[in-house]
Amino acid sequence: PLLNILHLTVFMFSCFAGAAAEKFDKATKFNLTLCPISFYQNVYQKVYVNFTNKNFAICFNGFYNSESNDDCIIGPKPDSAQAKFIIREKDSSYEAQSKAAVKTIRSSMTCSVHFDMIYLNGNLLLLFQVISMADVAVEGKLVGSVSLGSADSGFADISGCRISGNTKVFLFIDRSVTSTGCGEQEECDGSGRCFTNLICTVTGPTVIDFQGQQSSVKDRCVYSLVSDSSSGFEVLANFQERRRRDVSFLDSVSLRPAGSKVYFHLEQGGRIKTVLTLKSPVQQFKDISLSKDKNGLTATSLFSGLKMSALFDGYTAQIHMRGRNKQGSNELIIILQLFNEVDLLRFFLFFCFASCERQYEDPVDSQIDRNLISEQCNLLRAAPFSSCNKNVDPTPYISACNRTLCEYSSADGLGCQFLWAYATACKLKSNITLGRWWLDAGCSEPQALCQDKLCSDHEFCGRKHSGKTGCLCRALFASKYKLSGTLGEPAVCRKNSGSITLVGCLLEEKGINYSVLHLNDRSCRGVMDEENHMVTFSFDSSNTCGTEIMNNGSWINYKNTIITQSSSDVVTRHDQVFIDFSCYHTQPDIKIVALKIKDNSVVQHIKSGEWSYSVSMKVYEDGAYTRAVNSGVLLNQKIWVELKTDGLDAKTIAVVMDSCWATSKESHDLKPRYDLIIDGCADPNDGTVEVEGNGAGTSTYFSFNMFEFSGNSGDVYLHCKIQLCPKQENNCIPDCYNEPIGERRSVRSPKTNTYPAIISMAWGH
Repeated sequence: PLLNILHLTVFMFSCFAGAAAEKFDKATKFNLTLCPISFYQNVYQKVYVNFTNKNFAICFNGFYNSESNDDCIIGPKPDSAQAKFIIREKDSSYEAQSKAAVKTIRSSMTCSVHFDMIYLNGNLLLLFQVISMADVAVEGKLVGSVSLGSADSGFADISGCRISGNTKVFLFIDRSVTSTGCGEQEECDGSGRCFTNLICTVTGPTVIDFQGQQSSVKDRCVYSLVSDSSSGFEVLANFQERRRRDVSFLDSVSLRPAGSKVYFHLEQGGRIKTVLTLKSPVQQFKDISLSKDKNGLTATSLFSGLKMSALFDGYTAQIHMRGRNKQGSNELIIILQLFNEVDLLRFFLFFCFASCERQYEDPVDSQIDRNLISEQCNLLRAAPFSSCNKNVDPTPYISACNRTLCEYSSADGLGCQFLWAYATACKLKSNITLGRWWLDAGCSEPQALCQDKLCSDHEFCGRKHSGKTGCLCRALFASKYKLSGTLGEPAVCRKNSGSITLVGCLLEEKGINYSVLHLNDRSCRGVMDEENHMVTFSFDSSNTCGTEIMNNGSWINYKNTIITQSSSDVVTRHDQVFIDFSCYHTQPDIKIVALKIKDNSVVQHIKSGEWSYSVSMKVYEDGAYTRAVNSGVLLNQKIWVELKTDGLDAKTIAVVMDSCWATSKESHDLKPRYDLIIDGCADPNDGTVEVEGNGAGTSTYFSFNMFEFSGNSGDVYLHCKIQLCPKQENNCIPDCYNEPIGERRSVRSPKTNTYPAIISMAWGH
């Protein structure tokens, strides 16, 4: 009979990728003319699919109901109550798997029909697993069952015979003995017994699976390499970018032993992250053995009668399985899924977040020599590598080497990485040692890169221009800094302090040792965060670290500089560092207060950048400033005015009341105008004005006798212009006694304010 396969597959995730498919959620008839199905000797060109309250049914004579006597396959209803119908062309790999699973099938495959059940579970994707069994009925009678599970499980022969009328059965006993070879995934041990010996290599963005098929990961997600739902055994691979955003690399490997709920994460630098701590070269736990040497980390565990080892050197993972498989070779093929590029996301996607799925395109590196790359990658067909070519096919390794190096260049010793990956796979699978191959290949002796160097999540361990290894920035993290041409974040300015943070991995790339950097004061050095490797420089009012204070009339600027420690050496091989950063106070605008008994206090809030402070003006009846004005003010009554700021550092800043005057209208620049304070001093033309504490601190005071404008019985508006003065300049207190009026200079040059902030406190009859 024709090998046209009907395949039922259960998926438990919310994003679906694969060949073009027809989604349906109600009873539907599909045409099988392009791929007829043989079901127990009957060939069908139509299929009827429908959902019941509990079931999902595939029938060939009509839609399923419990009373019908049809040829059907009845399984559990998907949670999503929907499925997808797909007809696929011939697939040689898929044909080989089906024949290996069902020995009675001998004819050739021309096509296959798939019904995929999709299980939704929000954004978090769950790994697929066998969840149920489907019944197979011929003319309404149950004749067998088939498991519903992953895309390569649940094979069953449905092309068998059916009883038709009077049938005679003859039984023959065959006494002959037939010897058979080992299965496709097995080897003979020389004593008539077969054993499994499989290797999966993950290096760079490439996965070379247990069948030798090559696939490439293009995003930064987590994928499942090996999964067994019955025991819970699982091996995951996490991919991240490095110097380029469009090329992903294996970043870590996670392993969960059979029967365990604990994941062991093997990471760069020889770090194992889990609830356990690796304190010695080899540690044995209940379900797993962990070891560490110059070649990296190795996790060993028993899985279905096989010894499974995962070796991770920081850049390459080798998943090796060896032993007698208790489940048999057919079941093993089901567990070790083909990692093919077409169905990459469909079978192995573990997380489905836009942040990891998004792909980028960076400019092509014009410096890459493709001929040189091809020559280096093809070393895998030359001696000494050729001695292993019959045991481990070099083709996928050469292809991966060429593809990756042509996109990424040979930075970080990437060319040698693929040679080392092949040599390690050869040793594990065939126990063939290739000698000191690295000498002729121009590589360094193989060992785990960046052993014991722990980098943060936004970093990877790579080679600097000097040839030494260091924690360098991942491309996505570094992109915003490189786009702006900076080495860190903008300055952070607070009430009495300022700081700036530089990115440690950017300094590493420049070959800058953060420990030789300091502020203007050499004793003020950067502090590195142990977790994220950010370097912070700061100053405050108690330790200014050589901060320069400048005043241009409109703002007060606090400036410091990050510089490289001076050296007496004749030459230097490091970039010289000179980074200025500043924090500033803006000078306050003109504050206007109109006196009216209903409001005896006005507050103006000022914010500039991170500097924030407020200015308040209050009117009192007494010189002790204890009784606020709450009633009418009589003409010629003495009143006291307090001008107070909050949020400024009294050690470094003083408030100077430059001038105060009154107008009969709200606007400060209208006439008539009556001056009370000029150039920080009382106007001698009004003998009632007294000024106290002007320029001495963050508050200032003055008093005068109340008045009204002649011929105008309306309101009186009081306007005061204040400025901030750095005490460092020692000229904040106006000299009101030694200089005659007209020659007296204010502390700071006034700045005309076109858009004054208006605060009204009207006083009137």
